Amino acid sequence: MSKNLFITGTDTDVGKTYITGLIVKKMIHTGYDTTYFKAAASGNERDRSGHLVCGDAKLVKELSGLKDELSELVPFVYEIAVSPHLASRIEGNPVDMQIVKQYYSHLAAKHDYLAMEGSGGILCPIIFKEKELWLEDIIQTFHMNSVIVANAGLGTINHTVLTSEYMKQKNLPIKGIILNHFHPGNIMEEDNAKMIEHRSGVPILCYVKDGDTDLNIDGKLLASLFN
Repeated sequence: MSKNLFITGTDTDVGKTYITGLIVKKMIHTGYDTTYFKAAASGNERDRSGHLVCGDAKLVKELSGLKDELSELVPFVYEIAVSPHLASRIEGNPVDMQIVKQYYSHLAAKHDYLAMEGSGGILCPIIFKEKELWLEDIIQTFHMNSVIVANAGLGTINHTVLTSEYMKQKNLPIKGIILNHFHPGNIMEEDNAKMIEHRSGVPILCYVKDGDTDLNIDGKLLASLFN
């Protein structure tokens, strides 16, 4: 069974898919057999034959060179860009944890490491009408360490510290924070990083600038974050 790491974000569109792709790329290029997984993805488009294509998995494959088929990586794919619980209420096909576990086990049997991306932020509802399942329940099911992806800019202190405090309250281990959309020399963004580390007690693992194609983090250190 492979080691795993969960990648969550402080908000939608913070860039966690891109960062997850760079994590998988760094792991593979450092020599660690790594794959990608996401339980449910919303806001996807259809190809010419009318089939839904998971854009997040496609981006990760393109960034990392991952060889797994798209159909293996995300069991529940929705078209409308809302949280999975609402998307499935509109489109049908609610998330089934038994199927999620089957997909996960299939990938874990093939690879030594598995990077799992969350849907939205940490408080994203996955199922609600049929039963109640939140993103945190999926993390706990697979006993995962987590990395938080946050925006480097204005408002990030509040978003990031609140996310980390909630996760600590729920006993979800956090291994570090990655700041995305970072501008070196920007006094506010550099101060944001200091304040986040001070109030959360969670280390900033690395900084990612727009257009970066590699993570500025040692591959062995990154691998050590996986549980």
